[in-house]
Amino acid sequence: MPPTGAYILTLIAPRQGDLTEQIIKDCVKILDIHAPDLDWLRPDTACDIFLHGHHDATDSLRLRCRHHGIDMFLQKSENRRKKLLLADMDSTIVTSETLDDLAEFAGLKDQISAITRRAMNGELDFESALNERVAMLNGLSETVLEDAYKQVKITPGAEILVKTMAANGAYTALVSGGFKFFTSRIRQRLQFDMDFSNDFVIENGQLTGSVQYPILGQAAKLETLHRLAEDQHIELSQTLTVGDGANDLSMINEAGLGVAFHGKPVVAEQARHRIEYGDLSTLLYAQGYRYRDFKQP
Repeated sequence: MPPTGAYILTLIAPRQGDLTEQIIKDCVKILDIHAPDLDWLRPDTACDIFLHGHHDATDSLRLRCRHHGIDMFLQKSENRRKKLLLADMDSTIVTSETLDDLAEFAGLKDQISAITRRAMNGELDFESALNERVAMLNGLSETVLEDAYKQVKITPGAEILVKTMAANGAYTALVSGGFKFFTSRIRQRLQFDMDFSNDFVIENGQLTGSVQYPILGQAAKLETLHRLAEDQHIELSQTLTVGDGANDLSMINEAGLGVAFHGKPVVAEQARHRIEYGDLSTLLYAQGYRYRDFKQP
């Protein structure tokens, strides 16, 4: 157990066997540590390096880790295991943007996906971009929603992440700028405790091209983090948020452990922690979970 005030550097490879002793030595050399204290969370895959005090070498470490194609987390040892998980859904818990999936059935995927990409990179106002995209779906039959859902794929590691944290007493929730039709089903499928999202306006079995107000965007995601933490009597230092888009930045930067998951450029640039190579199980190693403690699907 590291002493109070200590820091931990966690190195995590995307595939078993990719974290070698040489990579460990390279990182230890950057930190100028002699006889490092190591703890392997999974052999040749994830390793903790205990640091005595803070080391201001994050940029050099990140460059070295990128060279080797591995993820890194440098954080304080206190409150490492989080009690609240708040996760974005599209391109995070699921592999695609569900609104783009729906647009395919209207023959508009290319047009709507282009707007989505710009909005997720912070180039467009989220609320305006959402209204513009949904307006293009005016008249689409609500039966198509089920067809689009059938195409949704769960991101590798997502189910393990949710089940393992829940089994260890964490409260888990989805928060999405997407739509309740999808988030409610993903919540049930992965056994999240709660989901928060937007709603289509549907009349006579068709999408009207409108979104129910208020729209859940970046500010609402941050508000949800604070409200859930307060309701569950959890300090912000004990919270974990993860997302990929610009509308996730506020909750990522406010949480005890906020992570950009294969984030859009603006998100990866501003987030303190990033997953650039691994799947969502990387978040368990970042909290100090050992592979043998993962709850498999």
